[in-house]
Amino acid sequence: MARKPNESRRVIMRIDLLPKANVESVCSGLGLTQVAAISHVVDWFCQQSDTVQAAILGLHPGDIRSEVPMMIMKRIASETTR
Repeated sequence: MARKPNESRRVIMRIDLLPKANVESVCSGLGLTQVAAISHVVDWFCQQSDTVQAAILGLHPGDIRSEVPMMIMKRIASETTR
């Protein structure tokens, strides 16, 4: 079957999840497979702004990390009032 030109490819990767029991608990509670749950999380993450992604990944210097959530909230608030 030929792919359509704008159809995205499926990417399969291996990830380590620790602690695995937490992921299994969440997935069983939601009725999702682990692949489906992680796929949703990755899709959500990719839709976030660079600022939010950096905060989630802990890329901000340690001395300002406690201030980052408030900075993000202010930025989001200013973007929604435009």
